Amino acid sequence: MALNMITRPFIQLRGMIKRSWQDRASGKSFLFILLIAVVFYLVIATGLGIYWSMAPNGFSVEEKTKTRLQFDSQSNSQLITGSVTTSTLIEIMETLLEKPGGFLTNDLTPPGVWLDNQPNWEYGVLIQARDMAKAMRESFSRSQSQSTEDSDLAKAESRLNVDNKSWVLPSAEAEYRDGLKFLNNYLVRLSDTQQSTTQFYARADNLRYWLATVETRLGSLSQRLSASVGQKRLNTDLAGDADAKQSTKTSTEVVVKTPWRKIDDVFFEARGSAWAILHLLKAIELDFADVLERKNARVSLQQIIRELEATQEPIYSPLILNGSGFGMWANHSLVMASYISRANAALIDLRGLLAQG
Repeated sequence: MALNMITRPFIQLRGMIKRSWQDRASGKSFLFILLIAVVFYLVIATGLGIYWSMAPNGFSVEEKTKTRLQFDSQSNSQLITGSVTTSTLIEIMETLLEKPGGFLTNDLTPPGVWLDNQPNWEYGVLIQARDMAKAMRESFSRSQSQSTEDSDLAKAESRLNVDNKSWVLPSAEAEYRDGLKFLNNYLVRLSDTQQSTTQFYARADNLRYWLATVETRLGSLSQRLSASVGQKRLNTDLAGDADAKQSTKTSTEVVVKTPWRKIDDVFFEARGSAWAILHLLKAIELDFADVLERKNARVSLQQIIRELEATQEPIYSPLILNGSGFGMWANHSLVMASYISRANAALIDLRGLLAQG
């Protein structure tokens, strides 16, 4: 009995030590499992991020239109004027929403929140879609400045102009999908040969209206891309008018340089804009075929398309490099600016051709 009383405290102490080691081992196992789960999640999220960052491929505007309107592949039926442009705008927006990862700009969770190249690409595409929706509402669908605007196009344009970073109340994706419904309504009415209230007017002046907007967009992108290396520019804001005035005085020479953190943002925005404009111009080539032939302007349009196609070449570098103009390293922004500048110059020539009688 006395022996038990002596040994009992040691037995209890040994049990306490044993339980302590078991608890510690259990805690270590939990932390180890948690660490493995976090690493696994990060690997999966990184893989998804890389996959989601791949820009969508191009598409045939004519084939997509025929498929959308359920044309028989063997049919010789002619596409209704304006149907290719409208269908292409719809396809561009559907691509924006349905591509791998969906619409990423307003994501709040990984991996979408980590990505910035693809959201900038999306913004470039969205800007061109908004410009085309505006041109369709204000010009392409109206015979005169005093004519009534199409209600579906008006509703579609307002939906497409919702803030692209809006996550909820309203959700950007939900608003854009509503806009697509109204664009589809317009396309269905436009393709109905039994009614004449819905129109798309393929005229030279209408086309020049939209091209003027594209011209300013490309000009701005070209300047922003060129600023990747920094430039000293003479102030030409009031050039050409001796009596011109501006609100506040500015320096006669300004230094323009894109912050290094924004260089890839501008590059991918330009790439997205060029992708959207490229497809819209291919649609214009079909819908405005007679106008372009009469003005002998088809070749000019095709040259613009060729320059923009060059902007979509694969990028073999993992980073957007920003070498100096004549340095050892590439400068992807300057290469992009070169293609966009040439496309813009050809666009100016095209507008001049369309203005001639």
